[in-house]
Amino acid sequence: MNARWGEQTALAVKNFAVSGERFPIAVIHEIAHIKASAARVNADLGVLALDPTVVQCIIDVAGEIAGGLFDEEFPVDVFQTGSGTSSNMNVNEVIAALVHERTSIVIHPNDVVNASQSSNDVVPSAVHVAAARGVNEALLPALRHLAGALRDRAVGLAEVVKIGRTHLMDAVPVTLGQELSGMARSVELGEARLRDCLARVMELPLGGTAVGTGLNAPVGFAARVIADIAERTGMPFVEATNHFEAQGNRDALVELSGMCRSVAISLYKAANDLRWMASGPIAGLGEIELPALQAGSSIMPGKVNPIIPEVACQVVAQVIGNDAAVAFAGASGNFELNVMIPVIARNILSSIGLLANVGIDLAECITGLVANTEILRERVRRSPMLVTGLTTQIGYDEAKRVAVAATETGRTIEEVVVSELLLGSREASHLLDPLRFTAPQVTIPNTSQTVDGPSR
Repeated sequence: MNARWGEQTALAVKNFAVSGERFPIAVIHEIAHIKASAARVNADLGVLALDPTVVQCIIDVAGEIAGGLFDEEFPVDVFQTGSGTSSNMNVNEVIAALVHERTSIVIHPNDVVNASQSSNDVVPSAVHVAAARGVNEALLPALRHLAGALRDRAVGLAEVVKIGRTHLMDAVPVTLGQELSGMARSVELGEARLRDCLARVMELPLGGTAVGTGLNAPVGFAARVIADIAERTGMPFVEATNHFEAQGNRDALVELSGMCRSVAISLYKAANDLRWMASGPIAGLGEIELPALQAGSSIMPGKVNPIIPEVACQVVAQVIGNDAAVAFAGASGNFELNVMIPVIARNILSSIGLLANVGIDLAECITGLVANTEILRERVRRSPMLVTGLTTQIGYDEAKRVAVAATETGRTIEEVVVSELLLGSREASHLLDPLRFTAPQVTIPNTSQTVDGPSR
């Protein structure tokens, strides 16, 4: 079958043989949606003096493009003219060709399909819509799913005590549930940051046409097309407050990319903690077991690796790289236009998709997490850091001496303080109960007042 694109697309394919990676298809779909709405609004406003059947045909074929039926017709490389003009023209030409196929009527890609529009307002608008939809429909649900999985496992492991760590060194006890709750909260905060910046992303430059003045766009055109976008997506897209800012800057996308980076960095910390806790089984920490999804080695039988956390860490590396590219590209607004819109679109949509997918994978990994409770219990029992719970009774210096004695002799803190008659057996057992450390009650010396820690 012959290609339906025209001369401008052919020139772009020839001129931009750069990466072999096409302009993001999600943005092409949103451009097509804009074309469908524009045709209807232009006809209503008297901009297009066309037979209603032709207008309806434009709307129909644009809708089919938006639905993915003609994805092969959009071959232009993502590294192209900085406004995305070549991809906008690609959509215009394919719509015109499809209308001609179905009606035998010739319509001009620019005069008809692109009426009341410019690449300079259509393409960034489409990028904003694609990015906002990606966050709302994929990334936010994935993060909610991950946070829920972490919360559920935190509840289930609420009383599994383990050694806490600071500076990678043993510290006072925490519960595994508390550690997972911290991960859950970081994911929830990332979700909140994304939601907050979406309001800026949903301001669209459509209606500014070439330079923000709105030349050749009738009054009310942009507002009606954007209302269609809002109704179709169920998201509150609005016309930009200031078209010169909206056309010259891509700051909202830079902000969104930064929020994706923030989410990624939180996931990196969580994924690395999971890797450390699952390390072993002999020479590592061996505190937890993660789902064994596949063989871990081509040479060592029976080896199991933390593959999902490793994938998450690689995704984070890519998201941070994507954000660096978006930030650099976002700084490339010259006067009335940013001239790196395609590379912004490529990288921010990549980050959104990667984080959404790996968030779901991490949630499944967390659901299958198993605590090695016996190992955790014994390590806590032998931890010299339990002496911290006695400092209000015997003082810091004496507690330090007890910790050193326990380490040197291989005895537990409880064994040392009881054998040296510093505390009675019952009192020592109560004060050194590991679970008590995770929600402590602090007894104030020389008074009967007790200050309760957080309830459990």
